[in-house]
Amino acid sequence: MVTPPEQSYVLWFTQRVGSSLLAQALEDTGVAGRPREWLNAANAAEVMKKLGVATAQELRHQLWRVATTSNGVLGIKYGMVPKLHEELIDLMASVEREAAPNEKDRSDGAWRGFFPNCRHCFLTRRDKVRLAVSWWRAIKSEEWHRPNRSDTSVGMVEPKLPGSLGSLIEKYDFHAIRHLLGQCCAREDAIHRQLDAWAIEPFAIVYEDLVGSFEATVRSVLEFLRVPDARALTIPQPAFEALADEINDAWSERFLADRRRLGALPEPPSAAAATTTRLHGNSRSSMESP
Repeated sequence: MVTPPEQSYVLWFTQRVGSSLLAQALEDTGVAGRPREWLNAANAAEVMKKLGVATAQELRHQLWRVATTSNGVLGIKYGMVPKLHEELIDLMASVEREAAPNEKDRSDGAWRGFFPNCRHCFLTRRDKVRLAVSWWRAIKSEEWHRPNRSDTSVGMVEPKLPGSLGSLIEKYDFHAIRHLLGQCCAREDAIHRQLDAWAIEPFAIVYEDLVGSFEATVRSVLEFLRVPDARALTIPQPAFEALADEINDAWSERFLADRRRLGALPEPPSAAAATTTRLHGNSRSSMESP
């Protein structure tokens, strides 16, 4: 019999918002779960395969095993993709149907069944253009992380040599960056829609604040998660180095100039407005799942 975690949390993220940086710092404390991408794969079947399970019940138990620290805190890092999310909710709901077959299925109840006493953090980035530029750069350079040690969640990655990045600046693509900008906003909208449906206001973590005030931001997350003695914990040093350089600067400036010249709108205005509104609100009002 697997013991359920006493509390859990989710780091909801899109791309290039510092999710690996934050998740590794939380894991390194040893008391904030192991917030990795346990539920991210091409589809639900691949998630099951990745975790070595055959049923939804086994999936729940395996998550409780691998994502929970000894103090009963479970953490996951969840890059929500709508189609996969629907598949996972269906899986989770199937466990609840077995336990209470006469109850109406609800996604919030299904989620609570897997993640007890769940609190929700939402990672975002103010500068969406630089987000999209960083995403495109990672795609073209095939360098997504630059860990400074070998025991991170991504292992040890060989850094790209300066010479291998020499031709990277020539791979600028306005339309690709514009597409990724739209993808980012669409994914943020999907996260907000789900959390709104659950009547949850998440704790907002802004990339620019995370990298600018790393220790203070990590500690604020620990306090929000109600990790015991959060103020007394030693915050570990960042496990990842920054990837941005003059290429990111050049691409960002070029994209903004091209957008002005072409009169192109880079993102759905509703997504930008929603994110701005939420960030100006009180992020500390975030509550547990209903």
